[in-house]
Amino acid sequence: MSNHLKDLKLKIWRQSGPAAKGHFEEYVMPEISDEASFLEMLDVLNEGLIGENKLPVVFDHDCREGICGTCSLMINGQAHGPERSTATCQLHMRKFKSGDEIVIEPWRASAFPIIKDLMVDRSAFDRIIESGGFISANTGGAPDANLIPIPKSVADAAMDSAQCIGCGACVAACPNGAANLFTAAKIAHLNLLPQGQAERYKRTEAMVETMDEYFGSCTNHGECEAACPKEISIDVIALMNKDYRKSKLKNRKEISRN
Repeated sequence: MSNHLKDLKLKIWRQSGPAAKGHFEEYVMPEISDEASFLEMLDVLNEGLIGENKLPVVFDHDCREGICGTCSLMINGQAHGPERSTATCQLHMRKFKSGDEIVIEPWRASAFPIIKDLMVDRSAFDRIIESGGFISANTGGAPDANLIPIPKSVADAAMDSAQCIGCGACVAACPNGAANLFTAAKIAHLNLLPQGQAERYKRTEAMVETMDEYFGSCTNHGECEAACPKEISIDVIALMNKDYRKSKLKNRKEISRN
């Protein structure tokens, strides 16, 4: 397959710090390869800016394999860009035509304040996980893998939820800035398995109420599912809501007994 080159115009959000006023800056990118990833294209831009003694564009990146979830960019108004089920780092420049203008912004959500340029602070996600995204396990030798039988349908559903990479696209795409898809995925992958049952309702209550402190409410727009690079279904939100209702009853009864 031939390696086509294209000329692009970039319109990138620049902001020197959390309290600074941001603005768009325009850059011309000549002869960008079809085979370059979106982040590689930004690398080329930054190399040029550094060569001109200008500040490079700050953006989050790490694994560049669609696993870590750090490549959080709005591209032409879409979380992670125009290709479905794809993180920004997996998006290639063949999805764009020569002469295109590409508008690149950070996640736009009050729970994700901008640190600099295209980098945002997603520590609100960490607080949700810290509140209950774990199981308690006895120390000692690891149990045999087949000791607890788990139906394949349950294991598959738990693994589907566990695919969440915590990128924040669901929040950025949601008109309300809700984090229900992220929180529900993190709850479901533990609540569906036998190992997660002991703390199921405490976990659900703690994580949902921590989420509510930072994020907006879900009103079932479905934008989160459409933007998710791992295609996590909004069905997990229904499961979370069901467990949350149960948790309020069960946890209250446990408190009254104590």
